[in-house]
Amino acid sequence: MQAALKPEIFQKLYTGFADQNPKWNEVPSSVGQIYDWDAKSTYIQEPPFFENFGMSAGTISDIKGARPMGIFGDSVTTDHISPAGAIKASSPAGKYLVENGIEAVDFNSYGSRRGNDRVMTRGTFANVRIKNLMITAKADGTRVEGGLTIHQPTGEQLSIYDACMKYQAAGTPLIVFAGQEYGTGSSRDWAAKGTRLLGVKAVVAQSFERIHRSNLVGMGVLPLQFPEGISAQSLNLDGTETYGITGLSDSIQPRQDVTLTITRKDGTKVEQTVKLRIDTPIEVDYYRHGGILPFVLRQLVAEAK
Repeated sequence: MQAALKPEIFQKLYTGFADQNPKWNEVPSSVGQIYDWDAKSTYIQEPPFFENFGMSAGTISDIKGARPMGIFGDSVTTDHISPAGAIKASSPAGKYLVENGIEAVDFNSYGSRRGNDRVMTRGTFANVRIKNLMITAKADGTRVEGGLTIHQPTGEQLSIYDACMKYQAAGTPLIVFAGQEYGTGSSRDWAAKGTRLLGVKAVVAQSFERIHRSNLVGMGVLPLQFPEGISAQSLNLDGTETYGITGLSDSIQPRQDVTLTITRKDGTKVEQTVKLRIDTPIEVDYYRHGGILPFVLRQLVAEAK
C-alpha cells in the first residue's frame, strides 16, 4: 500500500488513458450528456423503472383482487427466480431473441443480457427446475418443472411471463406464495427487479433470505410473512383463489400485522394475519415511493432545485 498510494503512480497509469486504448476508441459511439439508446440492441435497453416519473411519492393502500402468479415450496433461490445461465429457445426470452433476429447459437446467457429488461423480465421465474405447485402433479406424483402457471380466468396453462402479461393487461395485481428461505442464494438484483416488472405486488412466505427481502422492498414489492406453523399448504391454497391485503396505509409501521383475505372459488372467505416484513422506517419510505430508485431520484432532483 505504501508503494502504490503515491500520486505519481496514478498519474502514470491514468494520464492519457483514452489514448492508450486505440481499439476501444474505434468502437462507434454517440456523444452528449444523454445516452443515445439503440432500440435494436438485444443487450442493453433503457430500463422502465422511471416511466411516468413524477415528484409525488404516492400513497400506500390496500391490495385488492389479486391473483396468484405461483405457489412455491421451500428454498426457492434467486437463481430459480432469475436464472443467469443458458436461454432456452422455447422460453419467452428465447422467442423474443428469435423475433429480433438472433440465432440460438448467439443467445448467450441471461447474465450477459442483464442490461436488457425485455430479456430479463421474460426470464424471471423461467428456471427449468422451478416447481409451481399450482400445476397439477403428473400421474406418478412428481411435479412439473419449469416456469409455468395457470391463468385463472381462462384456466390456461401458460408460461409465467405470458400469464403475467395477460394479468397486467386486465389490471390484475399478482401475489406469490412460498415456503421457508425464499430468495436464498446470491443477492441477484434481477430477482427483485423481474418480480416487480411481472406485476407482482406482494410475496407471502414462511421466511425470507435477508438480502432478497430487502431487495423486494427496494423495488416496491411487499414482503409478508406467515406466522409460525402457517403456510400456503396448511391454508389449502391451490391458486383458484383471489386475495386481498388490508391494513396498508401511509401510517404503516415496520413489522406490523396486516390481514390476508383469501376468497375461495366457492365464495367462502378466510382471513389470515401476516407480518409486514418492511423492517425499518426508511423501508417504509422506499415502499411509499414505489422503490428505492424513485426515492433517491426524487431526493436528487429536490436537492438540485
